[in-house]
Amino acid sequence: MNKNIIKIAIVGPESTGKSTISKALAQHYQTLWVPEYARYYCAALTAPCTLQDEVNMFHGQIALEEAMEVACNTSLLICDTTFLTVKIWSDYQLGETPQMVLDALQHHKYNFYILLKNDIPWEPDPLRDFEGLSDYFMDVWRKELKALDANYVEVGGLENRLQNAIAAIDEFLKTVKKH
Repeated sequence: MNKNIIKIAIVGPESTGKSTISKALAQHYQTLWVPEYARYYCAALTAPCTLQDEVNMFHGQIALEEAMEVACNTSLLICDTTFLTVKIWSDYQLGETPQMVLDALQHHKYNFYILLKNDIPWEPDPLRDFEGLSDYFMDVWRKELKALDANYVEVGGLENRLQNAIAAIDEFLKTVKKH
């Protein structure tokens, strides 16, 4: 893992534009972005998600992120979600989180998080399960980020979402350069 890379995590409830914003941010900052591994994994599922599936998604997200860190030739990496999603989904759907995920949360850090607000219209997607629960999951994300003592900013806006995310990251990067 490249310790010199600044990792920016784009997180939030379903249908808040994480993938769209992640791609656009990577283009803006001329860097790479780490896609959400769970989208690929869940697209291939033929049965309801199990705790083992959540473990597999955890390992897949970490491996994909580490591979992108190696490939990244800039000091900034955009991450379309994190394996914290595994904890949130596992807790909600299965009533528990694998211990390895809980342990890794304390050691696998991101420098800054953009928590996307649920202030845009819901878009149906075969891989989305929680329509109508965006407010609930927004509260869960806030609680989980606070529990990690994460450095995060909430970003919203329908027309200016990307510009708001860029402004938040630019502000964060100013603080990094001062240290």
